[in-house]
Amino acid sequence: MGASRSNLILGLLIVAFSLLLLFVWVPLDTETGLIEKVRRQVTIGDALAPTVAGLFLLIGGTILVLFERKAPQQPTVGLSSLGFIGAVALVLIVSLFAMRYAGPALVAIANLASDTPQEYRLLRDAIPWKYTGYFLGGSAMLVGLISLVEGRIRAVTVAVAIAAVVVLIILYDLPFDDLLLPPNGDV
Repeated sequence: MGASRSNLILGLLIVAFSLLLLFVWVPLDTETGLIEKVRRQVTIGDALAPTVAGLFLLIGGTILVLFERKAPQQPTVGLSSLGFIGAVALVLIVSLFAMRYAGPALVAIANLASDTPQEYRLLRDAIPWKYTGYFLGGSAMLVGLISLVEGRIRAVTVAVAIAAVVVLIILYDLPFDDLLLPPNGDV
């Protein structure tokens, strides 16, 4: 193991992208700032989530540049690497699909047993409908990615994924009355 130029290059690319995101893309693409005050009510601005994401990218890229240089000199890419990337892509696609369509599908199933059919768009901010897609898709994503890395599905993986998604719901949804978890804002 020696100093790896690939980690240095990857880290520098991530740092450059995060700086571009933070100082060019977010300011040009958002209408409000990080926090918005309207009539003495404080709400999340359009720029908060992408700014937080950009900061995490900046931290990760900086860690790669400064500390993570112990990798093989010549990384090899074979069929197993491509298979792993394909499996990760499949997990992400399936979980995002579940996140987007689980809520509307659950409402459609509930409508089969109801005399008055409901629209998901009208229920997307009501419990349990507003958490369905985020919970199922987020849990599937975490279980799938962790299981791919570990090479097996374990009960503790499922428990950790569920706990992580519940913590994210508590942190992002409960403090803000006007925030819709993904994908409910777009449905």
